[in-house]
Amino acid sequence: MFAALGLALAGCNEAAVAGETAVLAPAAKVQASESAGLKTAIFAGGCFWGIEAIFSHTKGVTSAVSGYHGGTKRQATYDLVSSGITDHAEAVKVTYDPKLVRYDQLLRIFFSVGADPTLKNRQGPDVGAHYRAALVPVNAEQGKVAAAYLKQMGSSGVWKRPIVTKVETYKAFYPAEEYHQDFMARNPKNGYIVAWDKPKVSALARLFPGYYRATFKRG
Repeated sequence: MFAALGLALAGCNEAAVAGETAVLAPAAKVQASESAGLKTAIFAGGCFWGIEAIFSHTKGVTSAVSGYHGGTKRQATYDLVSSGITDHAEAVKVTYDPKLVRYDQLLRIFFSVGADPTLKNRQGPDVGAHYRAALVPVNAEQGKVAAAYLKQMGSSGVWKRPIVTKVETYKAFYPAEEYHQDFMARNPKNGYIVAWDKPKVSALARLFPGYYRATFKRG
């Protein structure tokens, strides 16, 4: 793990050349039926900086928090998780208003501009099980929609390689260290952010203009 450019702290692995390409994932055939009131969902998709940035620019999302899911509370530190010895994945806990953006619509955004569902234990320049892409439903409705969407993706023809992203059982989400929160908003000129995450936010604006929010929702 290299140091992130311009920072005296460990960060997501910086590659010299960015190479991810956004795709337009299909609209979900099984739509989420969600009651009124704010809901939460957890997404793992490689380095949490980019996933946090995408959802922080998505209308209807009130909060996106970087953290860890899959391992124990004792393991939930950046040094341990990034060493690859824990069961955690870097993940983002998203709080959203289903009147403005449903869970299935968040899934579509996630797989269009956030994570490549055909990559196992890696995303972009970051390699290891802690960078796996995974969906973590927090209720039965999300579980039903997530499973149906992964199946739909596999038969959609959008991706040439098999879909390997899995649904993981919710355990506990542990927020990451404070310096990881709102990382793109705080560090817009960071080398990793410029190479890998700003293009994702630009793709969100291009592919989903109705859901794109120009301002970064902090917190």
